[in-house]
Amino acid sequence: MSNNPVVHFEMPYKDPKRVSEFYQKVFGWKMVDAGEQMGHYLLAETAETDDKQMVKTPGTINGGFYELKQSPQSKEPSVVISVPDMKTAIENVKAADGEMLGEPTNIPGIGLWVSFKDSEGNRVSILQASN
Repeated sequence: MSNNPVVHFEMPYKDPKRVSEFYQKVFGWKMVDAGEQMGHYLLAETAETDDKQMVKTPGTINGGFYELKQSPQSKEPSVVISVPDMKTAIENVKAADGEMLGEPTNIPGIGLWVSFKDSEGNRVSILQASN
């Protein structure tokens, strides 16, 4: 079993109200705007969470939506993979001919996050959770 599970998904939006209403109506997801300081990232609660915002049911994940104009190179849905060590994960991506898309960013209360392109040109993110 891998120590690097998929823990989150991300998709772009053009209209925050429209995308929120769509996923609420179709799937009953709770959509929460993380606010201006987080670039109006929309958190999508697809599964019940605990007081630390972690899913209660193993194997389920939550996700989020980002404004497309903030990341125009990322037009497709992507996944976020949990890694125990960011530095090692970045070295592994580079060694496998992946392309880093920036430097790791600290997301307060969440951890270090960065995106990369895999061997097929897909955008994927990695996250080293805060302790």
